[in-house]
Amino acid sequence: MMKRLLIANRGEIAVRIIRAAKELGMTTILAHSSADKSSLAAMLADECVEIGPAAAAKSYLNVPVILQAALDVRADAIHPGYGFLAENAHFARQVQAAGMIFVGPDADTIDMMGDKAQARATAIAAGVPVVPGSEGVLTDMATALLAAQEVGFPLMIKASAGGGGKGIRIVEDPEDFAKEFEAAQREGLGAFGDNAMYLERFISQARHIEVQVLGDGESVVHLFDRECSLQRRRQKILEEAPSPALDDATRSKICESAVALAQSVNYKGAGTMEYLFDDRSGEFFFIEMNTRIQVEHPITEMITGVDLIREMLLIAFGDQLKLKQEDIHIKGAAIECRINAEDPANNFQPNIGTIQKLTWATGPGVRIDSMLYEGYGVSPFYDSMLAKVIVWDNTRADALKRMKRVLAECEIEGLKTTLPLHQMLVDDADVHASQFHTNWLEHWLHHQYSASPSSL
Repeated sequence: MMKRLLIANRGEIAVRIIRAAKELGMTTILAHSSADKSSLAAMLADECVEIGPAAAAKSYLNVPVILQAALDVRADAIHPGYGFLAENAHFARQVQAAGMIFVGPDADTIDMMGDKAQARATAIAAGVPVVPGSEGVLTDMATALLAAQEVGFPLMIKASAGGGGKGIRIVEDPEDFAKEFEAAQREGLGAFGDNAMYLERFISQARHIEVQVLGDGESVVHLFDRECSLQRRRQKILEEAPSPALDDATRSKICESAVALAQSVNYKGAGTMEYLFDDRSGEFFFIEMNTRIQVEHPITEMITGVDLIREMLLIAFGDQLKLKQEDIHIKGAAIECRINAEDPANNFQPNIGTIQKLTWATGPGVRIDSMLYEGYGVSPFYDSMLAKVIVWDNTRADALKRMKRVLAECEIEGLKTTLPLHQMLVDDADVHASQFHTNWLEHWLHHQYSASPSSL
């Protein structure tokens, strides 16, 4: 498969894509900003092309520059990774119009499923349960107020084009609605260039469950579920697969619903259906789809043995899905800790600096997805995630024990990271007992860092 692949991303996901593409015999070309010319991804790529200065708007989000760079290096395809332009339908269309392959679903599918309000309507049409909420998008206050009265309080205001926890507000009382709606609109406009909102009933102690799917435009399979409830400000901190909250019957239903929804849009590539699960009632509700690879995809790979990036590339270049649902099974349990350049004891203040010493743990069932090396300078320009520490073992209890050992052996010197936070988290009794929900971590953090009132 001697093809030329441009990676329009950075950090650990660029490293991950480069490695998978090389195993397929592809020539890898990294499109990087001036700030990333000495990155690990740049060292590993077969070729590099600089696409602009450090500011993402002038490099990783600059569609014309990326397209021209891809044409200049004679790329056959572009892999967008996650974040940046990964779910940008305009970018996908431009890539295809320029005669190249966009590694992901087609632009119409991104439009349909990337817009949360439209994805909700699509799910309803496919018979998938959704959280009670408003119909369509809301842009003016008068219509939004009427919709809020119908949904009832407490509710969530969510940016229709949102992601990454941005453009979301929880509103307990009607008196606060107008102020929070305008605030969410401003954030949505600033982050996504879109102020369209929608409303959902707020389930205070829900679990956040994801289902990984793969499709080739005709056939779709699921690769089971992930537990993503340990979040701070709607940003995931620790994930595991499979979810300890689901019994076999519920797991089967939620995974089947994800396949049905993906099939209804003839999904092509890797995608993730996200759900809220109420483990008191056993109900689950679809909330959104991510039409890209997820940060936490390694834990699915660990329990299924399927290389999701490889499958994405094969599908993009025209292969039919060779995986059959009956061939995909859960084996053991996997856990992922996101290691960020942040100080948990100081309100998660981002840290920058040079990596002076770096030691990663090794052993059976241990995987490190990282962008780091000794001497690397962590810049202030991008997301603070440095690495993902992933472990697998036969049982969840054993995986937690393994993660405790692995984290104790990892060392990153030169700046503060969230390693100490994860060491405490995997030792917590509630985590071991799987007694948590999407709001649990906020309270836990407040207790752990109560000596520092600003920590939240």
